[in-house]
Amino acid sequence: MPIDTDSPRCEINGCEDRATFELHIPWKANELVCAGHARVKGRKDGIVADALENTEDEFPNGAANR
Repeated sequence: MPIDTDSPRCEINGCEDRATFELHIPWKANELVCAGHARVKGRKDGIVADALENTEDEFPNGAANR
């Protein structure tokens, strides 16, 4: 996904994608990550992935629950 200079980048080292989710992680600071990393990391117990408000148009048919 192309990077929008006004949008944050994924916080995972080496990833150049735009952050589309905020991961709420109880045992450490929240992370802003791309959809791919949110899909993988969000599978751990206790992690909640919330779509960022400025990305709702990137998810088809309300997949961001908006």
